[in-house]
Amino acid sequence: MKLISFRHIGRQSYGFIDDDHRVIDLGALPNAPADLKSALAQGVIASLVRDATAQLSLHEIELLPVIPNPGKIFCVGHNYESHRQETGRAKVDYPSIFTRFADTLTAHDTPIIRPTVSESLDFEGELAVIIGKPGRHISEAEALGYVAGYAPFNEASVREWQWHTQQFIPGKNFPQTGGFGPWMVTADELPDPGATSVTTRLNDQVVQSQPTSDLIFSVPVIIAYLSTFTQLSPGDVICSGTPGGVGAKRTPPLWMKPGDVVEVDIAGVGLLRNTIALEGAV
Repeated sequence: MKLISFRHIGRQSYGFIDDDHRVIDLGALPNAPADLKSALAQGVIASLVRDATAQLSLHEIELLPVIPNPGKIFCVGHNYESHRQETGRAKVDYPSIFTRFADTLTAHDTPIIRPTVSESLDFEGELAVIIGKPGRHISEAEALGYVAGYAPFNEASVREWQWHTQQFIPGKNFPQTGGFGPWMVTADELPDPGATSVTTRLNDQVVQSQPTSDLIFSVPVIIAYLSTFTQLSPGDVICSGTPGGVGAKRTPPLWMKPGDVVEVDIAGVGLLRNTIALEGAV
């Protein structure tokens, strides 16, 4: 099932896309939770799907980031072997974790914003994991049972600001730099997140392409690690890392510029598309 968050005539809602490419509006049901995160937390998606009848066309809605209001967004750095090698990083025993803020997100077919303070805006296609139920001290064996679904993510990075210090957070948190969508496929549609592939295209040219089997720390390992030091909650998002091929490690560097079109295509999950716009121009 493809779950989405969207806006329709000024009203924010959520639902799913059926086999005929119609939007079934779950949020329009009486007593439906306020948003997709709340619906996941209450475990009512299946009952809402059973009762829903309100239909909209995809052309009638404005897509929002899949989870517009995640409580936590975790990102895993240098988590593909191909990316570790191109950066020259040493092998490590634990995943490198940093965070994004919810106001950095942007939806499918909406712009990723290049800030005026830097031209070093880089692409990072990633598989995003959406948590479906609360958990702490989750074992690797049980980890996938806590996953609600998966979505494409473009963890666009302002490299100049990322490299100011050893802390990544400034370069990862400029507004509207995290593409997230168009939907999340429910976990049953991707039983093994280590058996898909991530491809990023910039202006129709492939710039990243790796199987998720190249992940150094698998999705279950990441979930187990995160849940040891924090409570994972429904709607939390985990960006699992980006493959090799990033613009910063090319000669010359390949930065995204206003007018560019960037796509993150994940087999069995979906295709996320964003244009690049200059801050203040939209």
